[in-house]
Amino acid sequence: MTDEDVTAIADADADNPRWTDQDWRKAEIVRAPPPKKAIHMNVDRDVLDWFKKQGRGYQTRMNAVLRSYYEAHGREQGRR
Repeated sequence: MTDEDVTAIADADADNPRWTDQDWRKAEIVRAPPPKKAIHMNVDRDVLDWFKKQGRGYQTRMNAVLRSYYEAHGREQGRR
């Protein structure tokens, strides 16, 4: 399959509209996530091994799981 074939198929796909300059005007600027802080934390060995088996970026994935929990249980709930 040539690049032209792929482009023609993508152009014909109604669920895959082409980006235009006008599309970018609809984009919203979002705030960057706060900077991370290095910590020392004890984690169960099997949990750590499982995350590491997922490959590079395991600490980022662990942070994403913690963030999801934090957001699901209310950000303000834990503050005192």
